[in-house]
Amino acid sequence: MHRTPAVYIMASGRNGTLYTGVTSDLLGRAHQHREGMIDGFSKRYGCKLLVWYEVHEVVESAIVREKRIKEWKRAWKLDLIERENPRWRDLAEDLGFDPLLPPTRHPGERRDPG
Repeated sequence: MHRTPAVYIMASGRNGTLYTGVTSDLLGRAHQHREGMIDGFSKRYGCKLLVWYEVHEVVESAIVREKRIKEWKRAWKLDLIERENPRWRDLAEDLGFDPLLPPTRHPGERRDPG
């Protein structure tokens, strides 16, 4: 899997906020998302669960696929995830990652808009 082009979707939780991306290092990118190392949208909305990915032979086809998926309606993305991952499992665990711990909330803290 290392250095293989892939399109992926990260989520904040089941039916939560979705982030679609492309990478040539899915393991490394999953780690970055899980650890909050990538500033921006996915970090702001807690998109840490790898809920879908698709491996490609060349990066160019992965980029084309990512751009198409980003144009999709949300319902289509949900259908894509649920066809292959109906329980919204964190697929990063299948790649060797430890399960994520549930987020810690403090009294009075509001949840993500996700």
